[in-house]
Amino acid sequence: MASVATKLAREKAVLEGLGSNGKAVNYLKQDFEALRKQCLQSGALFKDEEFPACPSALGYRDLGPYSPKTQGIIWKRPPDLVPNPQFIVGGATRTDIRQGVLGDCWLLAAIASLTLDQEILDRVVPQNQSFQEGYAGIFHFQFWQYGEWVDVVVDDRLPTKNGQLLFLHSEEGNEFWSALLEKAYAKLNGSYEALTGGSTVEGFEDFTGGISEAYDLRKAPSNLYQIIQKALQAGSLLGCSIDITSAAETEAITSQKLVKGHAYSVTGAEEVNYHGRPEKLLRIRNPWGEVEWTGAWSDNAPEWNYIDPMQKKALDKQADDGEFWMSFSDFQRKFTRLEICNLTPDTLSSNEIHKWGMTLFSGNWRRGSTAGGCQNYPATYWTNPQFKIRLDEPDDDHDGSANPKRAPERCSAKQRTAQQLLRQGIASATHLAFMELSLCQRPGCRKKKSETLGNQTDVHLSRDFFSRNRPVARSDTYVNLREVSNRFHLPQGEYLIVPSTFEPFKDGEFCLRIFSEKQANAQEIGDTVAANPYEPHVADKDIDSEFKSLFQKLSGEDCEMTANELQTILNRVISKRTDIKSDGFNINTCREMISLLDNHGIGTLGLVEFKILWMKIQKYLEIYKKVDTDYSGTIDAHEMRNALKEAGFTLNDKVQHSIALRYACSKLTIDFDGFVACMVRLEMLFKMFQILDKDKHGVVQLSLAEWLCCALV
Repeated sequence: MASVATKLAREKAVLEGLGSNGKAVNYLKQDFEALRKQCLQSGALFKDEEFPACPSALGYRDLGPYSPKTQGIIWKRPPDLVPNPQFIVGGATRTDIRQGVLGDCWLLAAIASLTLDQEILDRVVPQNQSFQEGYAGIFHFQFWQYGEWVDVVVDDRLPTKNGQLLFLHSEEGNEFWSALLEKAYAKLNGSYEALTGGSTVEGFEDFTGGISEAYDLRKAPSNLYQIIQKALQAGSLLGCSIDITSAAETEAITSQKLVKGHAYSVTGAEEVNYHGRPEKLLRIRNPWGEVEWTGAWSDNAPEWNYIDPMQKKALDKQADDGEFWMSFSDFQRKFTRLEICNLTPDTLSSNEIHKWGMTLFSGNWRRGSTAGGCQNYPATYWTNPQFKIRLDEPDDDHDGSANPKRAPERCSAKQRTAQQLLRQGIASATHLAFMELSLCQRPGCRKKKSETLGNQTDVHLSRDFFSRNRPVARSDTYVNLREVSNRFHLPQGEYLIVPSTFEPFKDGEFCLRIFSEKQANAQEIGDTVAANPYEPHVADKDIDSEFKSLFQKLSGEDCEMTANELQTILNRVISKRTDIKSDGFNINTCREMISLLDNHGIGTLGLVEFKILWMKIQKYLEIYKKVDTDYSGTIDAHEMRNALKEAGFTLNDKVQHSIALRYACSKLTIDFDGFVACMVRLEMLFKMFQILDKDKHGVVQLSLAEWLCCALV
């Protein structure tokens, strides 16, 4: 009960803006301003107890407490290292990124790209931080994590050896913003060692909240250069790398000074006129700050002498700063992978560039309610979370065909289950669920743009729908990655998106993001809660004499049936049935039955009330046997969805999960007495709400005493 209340309170806070860029969540409940104020008042520099300056912050294996690599490390604050430490010197630039002994070049490439856009940088590295004014040994940074922005505080104690920073550092010896940013990201991931090895696009997403896509350059689309140009114009972040075939090739340097297994960032794309023909160029950045490409179009290469002098002056910087130009054709031959992180309206406020639209949903796979597995399990696949997207506007470049394609849509599902364990070396990639996104087109849904997103948003589409409609698009088939995503070009229409794991009954959390260059309407299916239960109308004159006689015999002289008497008769009847399984009705269920129908508040049932209850139980039995398709005498948790629908209840996934938790056993089956208890409880809750919601606004406000009276009924 407490966990449900906590989740509801959190969801309400999210609706009020918690987790947005302007109202980031305090990571580990540490409030930067409050902590800094406390330190300034006490005159003591901040010491972060959540990420202490000790061996555990360094790592768990290669940088573990007993590793030779960690011997001799001393944690020092910048004022102890240099006489005049600065947070940022002359603005944060790509040259502030110098790799230390940590193998996190992927992260450094992302940080380098971050510096290309001041607005994005200010988001991640909040301004007004200093080693002079208001200095208290505490700094903070913001990252995007699973659909929300989090504010991470750190103290400024940094690992050093021989008086030098051990990890990321700036070319300027007294500048420390990048080293502190790396520490904050290490804290978010559990340790510095957790940053060893990774994908640049992970850093891109965590710095921007953008959505990523990756290209194998050996199988690149013909318009890849245009995709790169468009991405750079839209403020997207780009990274590239050269695959290795063995561990021995890691960071091996080729004859033309490219580093294998190393993360670079792509920072520019220009076309020049070379010998009377256009030449496509890309600007690449090595986070090491040195070791530059020496082939065509490198610094001081002869090719620069054959282009317009003004272009040469603008492009050819001839500095050993790790940044260089190369032809697009060489890029495709020499590099093997390109990653692009497309940014969202939440990331950028500028009106000068085209921004992707983005819709975000948080979802869960829950054993017994929404963890349906893949389509190899048709009995449960349809219970997976479902989302609907409507595509109305065609691509600007479509050819006028009768069935125009949309501008590209990107769908992404990111799972958070086991991610922290994976980062800390406690779990392996096998702990990540195998995920897939599939899209089915909803037949007959081609409507005018002015019309709404269909009229069945409260209906969770059933097994029959998926047996008749195969996916029209999907992500790579079931991979165990932190995120699965794909770019889709689809005809106009309405589509159903289903995120799923390969195996059913596996708990997990995900956030689904839908990016669109054109306007797209998206919403979760089955988010409506409503009830129209069976309500028999009975009068005294309608009850036959045989039933009256039986009631008088069971209820005694007062002709009022108590909870104990009701329990006795129900269990006597149910024990004689062999087609359904039951442990017998408990006294609490019988009390709830009486509460549901006791209009006089005396805690017993009269003749008419008992007749109504009896008819309800008969109806419940009819539904129960109908959905028990395998005649096992019980119903499975996924069959419970059908039973609730038959009983007149429309419930969202959260309520379905709560029902499975309360009424299903460890084998996810529900016997008849549990089913009846659930039906009675639901009827009671809906009835109470309708009585209290006098204005019919769908909202009820109660005092604590009123809430307790309702909850204790």
